[in-house]
Parts: sequence; structure tokens; C-alpha cells
Amino acid sequence: MRSSPALRAAALAAAAVLLPLAACSDGDDGAEGRSTPTGASTAAPSSTARELASQKLDWSPCPPPSTAQGGGESPSPLPGGSVWECSFMDVPLDYAEPDGRTIELALVRGKARDQRRRIGSLVFNFGGPGASGVATLPAFGTEYDSLRTRYDLVSFDPRGVGRSEGVECADDAQLDAFYQEDSTPDDAKEEKEFTDGQRDFIADCEKNSGPELPFVGTTNAARDMDLMRTVLGDDRLHYFGISYGTELGGVYAHLFPDKVGRAVFDAVVDPTEDAEQSSLGQAEGFQLAFDNFAKDCAERDDCALPGATGKEVEQGVADLLSQLEEEPIDGLGDRALTQTLATTGVASALYSKETWPLLEQGLDEADGGDGGLLLALADSLNGRSEDGRYDNSNAANIAINCADGKQRFTLEQTKAALPAFRKASPLFGDYLGWGLMSCTGWPVAGAWETPDVSAKGAAPILVVGNTGDPATPYEGARAMVRELGAGVGVELTYRGEGHGAYNSENRCVQRAVDGYLLDGAVPKSGTTCS
Repeated sequence: MRSSPALRAAALAAAAVLLPLAACSDGDDGAEGRSTPTGASTAAPSSTARELASQKLDWSPCPPPSTAQGGGESPSPLPGGSVWECSFMDVPLDYAEPDGRTIELALVRGKARDQRRRIGSLVFNFGGPGASGVATLPAFGTEYDSLRTRYDLVSFDPRGVGRSEGVECADDAQLDAFYQEDSTPDDAKEEKEFTDGQRDFIADCEKNSGPELPFVGTTNAARDMDLMRTVLGDDRLHYFGISYGTELGGVYAHLFPDKVGRAVFDAVVDPTEDAEQSSLGQAEGFQLAFDNFAKDCAERDDCALPGATGKEVEQGVADLLSQLEEEPIDGLGDRALTQTLATTGVASALYSKETWPLLEQGLDEADGGDGGLLLALADSLNGRSEDGRYDNSNAANIAINCADGKQRFTLEQTKAALPAFRKASPLFGDYLGWGLMSCTGWPVAGAWETPDVSAKGAAPILVVGNTGDPATPYEGARAMVRELGAGVGVELTYRGEGHGAYNSENRCVQRAVDGYLLDGAVPKSGTTCS
């Protein structure tokens, strides 16, 4: 199932977004918990900084993705026969010490077809945080090929991800055991097992990647993108950010407003929400997406799930999940389908309407005692390939989130928050509520309560919200437009389903995005596509 394009979309475009936004990075703290990091230093650049800015990239055909990037074969040729090219770029580990240690960031490029009319490079971040851009862009490059008429399509593994000094935590066997554990404890014994498992996972992260953990946050990634802009030879950064990539793009716009070129934010993270608010919003978003799935299924004569209404379908799924908590069923190989893995599988399939048939089939089979398909769906979101190897997307997700958000939740605070999560989502509330503890005990303090994305003076940024988005609810787009500031954020609404809008193949959305990126035509703010 890992090779399915729809499942790859769920896993790579959103990676481990179900893990809560939480904590450890590199910005100064501003008023009301906002980060107010500074951009380029006013001091004269050091000799190392000058050398990094003038480095030349050595592009060559891309090798197969590494295990940390998700594995697989070398990327297929681009339409027209040209090949994806890969390279590495040196960046400072710590921008406060530019003459200190450097690390390599992995990059990928598909060159523009029309070099005479080439605008520059269009840099993608596909979200997570934790998704490998080097693996994702070639996998879905055909979906963005219209943009390659005038741009080199470029993406990268952000620091801590994939081949860019990827964060390492537990090994494959440990991760299999970790994901089998009950993530929604019901009594003191289960609570201790849960908190012990979290503690052990974090200890492995510190043991294997401790020196890098303070430097993997979003502010440093934004600074990396500005260095990348210089090295690629562009006066301004042309950018396409998806999911978490919208938060990264917003932080970049705040740091370097005068360097923003044509930029699009799709599947927008709400920059005004802290970790708890964000997780609550996701609970509501996934519940809405499931409600839409259940209603659609119930209204079809051929629905495989019992129930004449969406509510009855949902109750059947809730009963199944309760049964799995008491007695897991056969999954794949020697791995069982537990309640936690089944919930992960359901969430994974809600990222795209294209995977609703798989969700229906997986739930029907699980009700009959076969948990293989739901477990495969969970594997796609957890970053596990069919050969049992895990990419580093979840390790990177936790490390980056814990490098950003300040909040650290005690057991008591988490339990006190659960009623609100259960109200927001009967299916996903406990699952996401207990996830608040992902950064509890993290070895590095977080940078902000919420990121500052104000970008006065920046060029227009097209902000695209999807009313049926489960992972980044639609309200986040409007919040991003407000926070970017007057004359910067341009709102475009897509009334649809799934995580993101451009990849829905809705022609109205694609015409608006392509028109701005290729021709500079800014749509009227408030435009709606159906």
C-alpha cells in the first residue's frame, strides 16, 4: 500500500500532522508569546557566510531515496525526457555562529522547460513538518508540471529531515512496538505505560541526535531558504508552501518581507493557535471529514458499512474501535491491528477523498476480522514501508514541533483537556488529546507560543483554504491572511474535501494559482472555487 499514489499523498504531503504542534527552537520571545526573530544580521558577513552565499551546487541525476526519505526507486524522468537532478547545499548549523559547524541540506530540481521565459526557481515545502521534499516533489511532479513552463521546480529536505542531518530516534523494531502501544490510556496502569513509552522515545531522540535538536526549528529552516534563494541566483524567493509549509512560508515572510516573490500557501496552518488550540482544531477537522465520509457512504446503495445515516455509520466505527481496544485483530504479518493503529488508519484515509473507498473497504474488512488494509493505511501515515523500514518523518515532526512550540503538558493538564477534545470529536478526541504530551520532557525549550508571520511590505501571498480540510481547518486560511497584514494576504476559498486545494485538480483553483505564479495575475481576495 505504501506505493499507492493516494497513500503517498497522505503520508508525504502531511506526514505526521496528527502529532500535536508543540515545542524547542531558535527565535527570541516577543509580546504575548509571539516569536520575534530577527532576519539578516546588520553586522558585516563573516568570510564563512560569504563563502556559503557564493557556493556552487553540483547537480546530478537523483539516486533512489534513502530509507530516511521513504525509500523506493530513482525518480522517473520528467515529461519531455529530462531528469530530476539532486545536490547538497551547506548551511550553518547555528546561525548565531556562522563560522561554526555546517550541515548539508539535500535539494532536488526539475529544470524549466522554457529557459528563455524562465522566472527563476519555485521552491516547495510539502509540510509535516518532516516530509522529504526531495522524495515528494518527483513523486508528484506531474501535478505541478504546468508551473515548470517558467520555473525550475525545486524542493529540499529541511534540516532534521531525510538526508539533511535527519533526526534519529527509535529503530524499526522499537517503532513497531511504539505504534502498537495504547495511545489513549484509561487507567493508572495504562497511563504509566503511555508516559514511560513517551519518555523512552524522547531519550532515544536525545541519545541519537542530541547535538542537532536545538537547531531544527522553523526559524532556522526559513533562514536556510533565504540562503537557498541566494545560492539559486534569485533576487526574491518564489515559493509554494503546503500544510506546515505555510507556517514556514509565513515565518520566512516575516523575517525577509522584501525578499518575498510570488508565493502560494495551500492547506493553511493557523498561525494564531497554540499547540492545544491547534490540536483541538484538528480534532474538529478530522471529525468533520469523517462525518462527510460517513454521510456519503450512508447515502449510497452500495455502501459496505452498516447504517442508514451518517450517525449510524459513525456509531458502527466507534463500536469497532472500542472492540479493538479490548481485543486487537490480525493485521499484517505478525503485527496486530490495535485501536490506536486503526484510528491512525482512519485518519490517514481522510486526507484525500480519493482514499475514501479504501477507508470503507478497510473498515468493512476489519469488522470481519481482517485488519490488514487499515494497518497499511496507518503505516502510510507512520512512514513505514512494506519491508518494515521507517522513514524519519515522524522523528523529524516531533523534533521540529518541539523546537518551535513552548507548551509542555503535564499528565494532569492533559487529562483536564480531554473533555474538550471528546466534545470536538467523539472519534479522534482522545487520540489527539493524549497527543498533547508528545513534547513533555523534550530536552530543549521551545521558541514560541505562536509564530509571528506579520509581513508588512511583502509582495502579495495567495492563501488557499479548503472548507473540508481535516488537518488544517479552513479557518486557518483567514487567520493567516489577517496576520500577514493588509495588502499581503490574498484569500482564495475552495469548497471541497481533502487536505489541500491545488492537488484536488479543481480547475478554478489551479487557474488562479497558475495565473499568479506564471503571469503575476493576483486574483481578487475573497474569490471562491467550488
